[in-house]
Amino acid sequence: MMRFLALGGAAALLLAACTTATPYGPASEGGGYGFSEQQIEQNRYRITFRGNSLTGRETVENSLLYRAAELTVDRGFDFFIVVENETEARTSYRGSSYPAFYGRYGYGYPFHRPYYAFPYYAYGFGWGYPYDTYMREVTRYSAVAFVTMHKGEKPAENPHAFDAREVLRNLGPIVLGDQPAAGY
Repeated sequence: MMRFLALGGAAALLLAACTTATPYGPASEGGGYGFSEQQIEQNRYRITFRGNSLTGRETVENSLLYRAAELTVDRGFDFFIVVENETEARTSYRGSSYPAFYGRYGYGYPFHRPYYAFPYYAYGFGWGYPYDTYMREVTRYSAVAFVTMHKGEKPAENPHAFDAREVLRNLGPIVLGDQPAAGY
């Protein structure tokens, strides 16, 4: 009985992990969800954030900016400039099929035995014989940006320049939620 409960608990945790938005964190090897970066030059990076189907576009873009600010401060710079950025939406359609007959035969309350006298469910010829198909749209967002990192005061005339510490303060509560901040 204890093994059954342990397996059931593990399955529930796995299912819960699949039904939440992508948390802020590094992507797993092989293109998992989360952030990743690649240094291109001493002060230039390509940063990517990939979200699962429960992660909205705004969350993906905020997480990308937050990661750019983290890298900027970690590397000893003060502000970053987004040189190029793009957000991609990938939409797919998932379907599932169910047999047309859902019911069983029985009489009285469903917990009485035997189930053979009165059909309280009917065959599903009107429900898409022999199978009903349910389609749902699944959209996943990925954002990529090329950023350059600089020291000194952010140029006020450049709308693509971001003060890294200010981004961390402003987006931290949104991106991290209940996760502890890294102390910026």
